Parts: sequence; C-alpha cells; structure tokens
Amino acid sequence: MEPVRVITRPGIVREAHTISLGFKTAGQIERIHVREGNHVHQGQLLAELDNTDYRLNVEALQIQYDQLKDEVERTEKLFDQKSISANDYEKAVAGLKQLSVELQTNKNKLDYTKLYAPTDGYIQSVNLSPAEMVNVGTALFTLLDVSRMEVVADIPVGEYRQRDRFASFSCKVAGIEDEFPMKLSSITPKADGNQLYQLRLTFTAQHDKRLTAGMNAEIGIIVTNTVPATGFAVPLCAVFRDNAKNEPCVWVLEADSTVFKRPVVLNGTDAEGRAVVIEGLTGDERIVRAGVNVLQEGQRVRVVKKTSKTNIGGLL
Repeated sequence: MEPVRVITRPGIVREAHTISLGFKTAGQIERIHVREGNHVHQGQLLAELDNTDYRLNVEALQIQYDQLKDEVERTEKLFDQKSISANDYEKAVAGLKQLSVELQTNKNKLDYTKLYAPTDGYIQSVNLSPAEMVNVGTALFTLLDVSRMEVVADIPVGEYRQRDRFASFSCKVAGIEDEFPMKLSSITPKADGNQLYQLRLTFTAQHDKRLTAGMNAEIGIIVTNTVPATGFAVPLCAVFRDNAKNEPCVWVLEADSTVFKRPVVLNGTDAEGRAVVIEGLTGDERIVRAGVNVLQEGQRVRVVKKTSKTNIGGLL
C-alpha cells in the first residue's frame, strides 16, 4: 500500500447556502406568517400579498373566456355546415387560444401572491413588514437552507499544492463522537489576504439533525505521500503548453545540442512543488528548464555550466 499521511485543519459547519426569497409579482404585503429564527418546512406558506386586483382580473377574464368559448362552439357548427369561411373559423379559434393564455397568465399571478418555502430551513431575517409595497423579486426573507450542510476550512499554500494527492476526507464535529466521511465540493483557486485557500466539504451521508450551522469541526485529509513509481519529478518551469494541441510538453536536449518537443502526461505535483510526469519520459533525457516558451523545434542551445562555489562570478 502506498504510504499516506493525514492533514488536520480546523473548520466550521455551515448551511450549504442561503436563499433570498421574494414574490414573483408586485403588490402590497397583507400577511407574514413567520418570524426570524423560525424553522420552516418545504412548501410552508410564508407570506401573502393583497390579491384583490389579481382575483378580479381572473374573474373578468374567466367570464370573457367562457363567453368566447360558447361563440367558438357555435362558429364550429356553422363551419361544419359551410355557412362561414375557414378563415373566419380559424380567427375565432385563435382568439380563444390567445384569451386562454391570458387567463392562465393571470391565474399564475394570483398564485404568485402567496410565497412558499422552497426547502427546509431557518428564517434568518425578515426584511419587510405588512402593508409595505414590494416589487418583483424584492427579498422579503433570507432563508438558511439546512437540507444540506457543509464544512469550510482554510489550508495554506503548501497543502494547496498537494491537492491532486488528496485521497479522502473526514470530519469530527465538536460535541459529536461520530466521524463523518466527507466529499470535496470545491477549493477556491485564489488565496485570501492571509495566503489561505478555502476548502469546502460536503457530508456524504444524509443530513444529520445533530449538525447545526456554526458548530466547530476538525477536518482530516488523507494525502498520498509518494510519487508513483513510473513518474518523474521535473521543475514546473520546464513544462509548457503546446499552442496547437494545448497539451503539456517539455523540451528534450539531444546530443547535438538541439531541442525537440516531447508531449508528457502529468499527475499533479510532489511535496516540493515539482511537476510529476507519469508518461512521456524514460528518465534518461536531459530537459530544458529555462526559456521554454521562446524555443523552437530543432533549435540549437548551449548548456550553461554550473558556477564553481570557489569561483564566484566566473573570474577564474
């Protein structure tokens, strides 16, 4: 078995995300059924708008629709008797369809005057009060979605460079004896002001009701320590991208001091930050590590000899 080591980092449990909830139509708030801190279930009614105008619009359109539907039925009979033209009949049918769409649109708006919880969670904030006017999408509530929880932790740059060798993840939460298996959700590719990268892990099992947002946790990361036996570690500066195929390559130096491009397959980096090449090299080649982006196929180069420690500046 390949040797491994464990990295432990402090983290914090938090809800997978927060949701800003608002009405899909404009109006005046009539009732708010929840308060800050309330736990709500998916589908629970949270708030309502004054629906008087929306209801009257639906009733008026329903009357028009029923009347036009009767007229279209009579027109259809006349068309079967060849008493009216096909054009007149098609116009009547098209008018009924258009009115049907308008009626359904207004029914939807009437339904939108009620706001329901899209998932289980906690009301973090209530931003408005009854009698206030709201526009479409105005955030009335902020909902903490607790149907899925995650753990967030920060890792330094040295561990971030080893991310390709992260094998598995676990988590222990303060006050809970169980160790939870975790799954990597994301690693922020940009460091913050403290040169730390944010690591987000999600729980692989179904949500445990013992977990609440804000709990302290300790994450464990299993890291494979060794480079595969078939791999070679080369300086990162020696690897470049082929412009045509966009594949990683290195320049191999021939005996006649000319260079040629060699495509390689990479497998992350080692503990010292060097690129690990698992295909494309035999280990006997000499590769170029400086100026790789300006060289050309077949170009002759000169090998710079290492300066002697006793001949500083090359004066002797």
